[in-house]
Amino acid sequence: MSTYALTDSWTMTRRELAHWARQPVQVLVGLVFPVMLLLMFGYLVGGGRGVTGDYLDYLVPGMLALTMAFGLEGTMLAVTQDLNKGVIDRFRAMPMTNGAVLVGRSAADMLQSALGLAVLIAVAAALGRRTHGGPAALLGALGLLLLFRFAMLWIGIHLAMVAGRPELVTTVQILVWPVGFLSNAFATPASMPGWLGTAVEWNPMSHTATAVRDLFDGGAVDAAHVWSAIGWPLALLAVFFPLAVRRFAMLSK
Repeated sequence: MSTYALTDSWTMTRRELAHWARQPVQVLVGLVFPVMLLLMFGYLVGGGRGVTGDYLDYLVPGMLALTMAFGLEGTMLAVTQDLNKGVIDRFRAMPMTNGAVLVGRSAADMLQSALGLAVLIAVAAALGRRTHGGPAALLGALGLLLLFRFAMLWIGIHLAMVAGRPELVTTVQILVWPVGFLSNAFATPASMPGWLGTAVEWNPMSHTATAVRDLFDGGAVDAAHVWSAIGWPLALLAVFFPLAVRRFAMLSK
């Protein structure tokens, strides 16, 4: 049964990758948008409040984490469109593992997210931002970023099925902006009013950004930061992954 599930999920992943070839502009926009934000905040807006040293060193890890929170609307729209066009119903009529559509869509999103990280890191390197933690630290940072993306992705999939219609996805996507900007991606919590700084410190994205900064800097890594960056996404997955699977199962009844 597990072999069939993997085969069906891979088939659905290839379906999503085929959409990339037919809609390359959408993929390119997803890759370019984080680069534009990096350049805008790094050079147009200027240094963040409370940041000492080179602002780019502080900004890049925050932008990498922010990139993992943004861009969910592509997956959310794909899920709602499949539901409304009857594609899911046609798949259910086939001998296919239940949930393979969602797994395939999430796998394609993770591939695009990994590509987006590679592009942003390459641009940051061209701007002079180097990682000093070595290959193991870099791989660890990428793992934390992708784990955060995976958690955000399943939140988006669940909310997409709750919304039910593509036109409502934009409304739901707006909720991601507070998560992204009420974080330590651009400024330190210590430079903010007390209540706001506390909220920013509790933001799961802030924990990921802080751990990535530690790993990129090459100095002593605070284990508490790393464990928080692991624990928050796993907690979110423990809540929203079962909710998404249950919601999808209810659609088939």
